[in-house]
Amino acid sequence: MFGRLPGRANSKQRSGSNTMALIVQKYGGTSMGSPERIKNVAKRVAKFRAQGHQVVVVVSAMSGETNRLIALTKELTTTPSPRELDVVLSTGEQVSIGLLALALQDIGVAAKSYTGAQVKILTDSAYSKARILGIDEAPIRADLDAGNVVVVAGFQGVDERGAITTLGRGGSDTTGVALAAALKADECQIYTDVDGVYTTDPRIVPEAKKLDTITFEEMLEMASLGSKVLQIRSVEFAGKYKVKLRVLSSFEEDGEGTLITVEESKKMEQPVISGIAFNRDEAKITVVGVPDQPGIAYQILGPVADANIDVDMIIQNVGRDGLADFSFTVGRGDLDKTVNVLDRVKAVIGATAVEADRNLCKVSVVGVGMHSHPGVAAKMFQTLSVEGINIRMISTSEIKISVVVEEKYLELAVRVLHKAFDLDLDRAA
Repeated sequence: MFGRLPGRANSKQRSGSNTMALIVQKYGGTSMGSPERIKNVAKRVAKFRAQGHQVVVVVSAMSGETNRLIALTKELTTTPSPRELDVVLSTGEQVSIGLLALALQDIGVAAKSYTGAQVKILTDSAYSKARILGIDEAPIRADLDAGNVVVVAGFQGVDERGAITTLGRGGSDTTGVALAAALKADECQIYTDVDGVYTTDPRIVPEAKKLDTITFEEMLEMASLGSKVLQIRSVEFAGKYKVKLRVLSSFEEDGEGTLITVEESKKMEQPVISGIAFNRDEAKITVVGVPDQPGIAYQILGPVADANIDVDMIIQNVGRDGLADFSFTVGRGDLDKTVNVLDRVKAVIGATAVEADRNLCKVSVVGVGMHSHPGVAAKMFQTLSVEGINIRMISTSEIKISVVVEEKYLELAVRVLHKAFDLDLDRAA
């Protein structure tokens, strides 16, 4: 169980070391997108195995497969049972593990595949959003000691009743890091279609720079704020259990990628901001005219939480008439569901209206040095003001400042903030 897992104290070289290491590698759907790409993954894994390392490989479904399976279910029903939907979606990774195991065997590498249930990766019963409770790593250790590469299906597990569960989009990252924690692996390598973590999305800012290192705190903020490089729960696991985590490209033979580390002391005197994160998937809800009295926030957010809806930024504005407007943001995909919940709550709490705005986005500046350097917020707000970008909501922490703005300004905001904080300049190693 994760509650008893200590962090890994020692650190060995990522590759090329004469000392055998236990490495967990995770390959995403793009890396597994075709038989030829699966063969390339097998060759990469074989190189690590030939160097004497023990290797556990976690894989996603082939690119586009999960969407195909979702489309199939929609042809049958618009309201699929969550339990049966997880049964369907888990099959994508099962195909991937079998194909990769076969590809490894074909080049002379002993390999054995496992579904999440076979491992066993124990989860709760929150279908489509299940959380890992523990892992029985004994079968994997036995196969590693026997000389096998172990190939595990990402994104899935099994609850106490034996029902198949899935971990949500990006859940294969979580599987990889959770296995690395359970096995006390020397390193967890996340192979993606990018070669590391950048100061922002290079598709918006071509001058964006790849970061050699980033702290777990910064990466957690970047992931929570919309960076798609890593799934947020995988970063949480890695930080909690001190798993050495590295992001690499599955399409490059060499390269050190980006190392995510607990060490921040060396960064404190470096540039304050490490990156600009953003999230297009933002919607704002305002409950208008609620009584300004104790407990009102719970009466609004309690039913939202009971509906398994995540709430992000929260603001309450109190007027002179004893009434308040209570605003918060949710993922855009949860907007209609949230409005339906609050329409039922409105009469109970005496609110006058529930208003929604789905044309918003969130832009954030992130950096561990921020709390010891004054003026970051002022610089951010001034930069946006010069461009005529109005700020709708503000949220802060020790290492990040987030603002909600109209979605049409997202790319402009990212570009000007990236330049304002000198993230387009080369940094000393």
